[in-house]
Amino acid sequence: MPASDIGIDLGTRNSLVYSTGKGIVLAEPTVVVYDKNAERIRAIGDEARQMASHLNSGMEIIWPIHQGVIVDYVVLEKMLKYFILKAMGRRAFRKPRISICVPSGITEIERKAVEEATYQSGARHVYLAKEPIAAAIGAGLDIHKPFGNMIVDVGAGTTNVAVISIGGIVVQNTIKVAGDNMNQAILRYVREKHNLFIGEDTAEKIKVKIGSACEESAPRTMEVRGRNIVTGLPKTAKLTSDEMRIAMQDVTGQIVEAVHSVLEKTPPELAADIVSRGIIVTGGGGLLYGLDLLIEQQTGVHAMTIRDALTAAVIGTGKYAEVMGDILP
Repeated sequence: MPASDIGIDLGTRNSLVYSTGKGIVLAEPTVVVYDKNAERIRAIGDEARQMASHLNSGMEIIWPIHQGVIVDYVVLEKMLKYFILKAMGRRAFRKPRISICVPSGITEIERKAVEEATYQSGARHVYLAKEPIAAAIGAGLDIHKPFGNMIVDVGAGTTNVAVISIGGIVVQNTIKVAGDNMNQAILRYVREKHNLFIGEDTAEKIKVKIGSACEESAPRTMEVRGRNIVTGLPKTAKLTSDEMRIAMQDVTGQIVEAVHSVLEKTPPELAADIVSRGIIVTGGGGLLYGLDLLIEQQTGVHAMTIRDALTAAVIGTGKYAEVMGDILP
């Protein structure tokens, strides 16, 4: 595989770029700062995120992907060019083959738009890797064998559940419920139960530190600072992982239901494979403590969140052209 081949996982919140021979070379927020007065993009990725809380009235934050759907193709194209140039470095003059990770439920119109944006960004060839396939490759599964593998990829904006066999998706379900919804659930709970207003960044930290999908024998605790909704003054509250489980149970319940629905539609022979091989959980949202255990408890099938859950999709996307080479045009 040429050294210039790269894979890009364009996530709702974060984007990662994998370069063959180098590994992950870029991980930045999928966000830009747009200057309305000058009608141009002022910052992309990390720089834009750092500017986000210090904007004047003439600037705005744009997230070009919402719940796994591209909502601003012009911004996305400029972002792709920026990420590709940054990832390629001195090799940027060489047009690379680029694989892009996309949700399994992507429409034909969206496919063409992503391909066009990627070609406009300087690609020699463009391949679209469906998210569950990419995650399965990144998880180290041999997807070409006639065995059923189930992947539950929980990102920020969407959860993709799929059964894969012989290099393709047999049954799949994509729901617009994932990590961002967990954060919003935490925000609401803290506001309603503790009269405390916190930001999304704080909600993310709470989720990472004491977030939970199942009951714990020794609940974890965390002190959180925010603004008292009643007085408007600074306030500190002590939260527990048990509270966070309750706060997020509707979200985690919907994820488990999506897994249920796919299992119910899975052909018997492949279902038997999944029972013996287990369910693989990937994605940043899949790192929620106890989510794999909750899936296992509710389905009766062993589930495991892999060690590289956060990067499985981009690693698989980077290897996509090589792994799928025999069946790609």
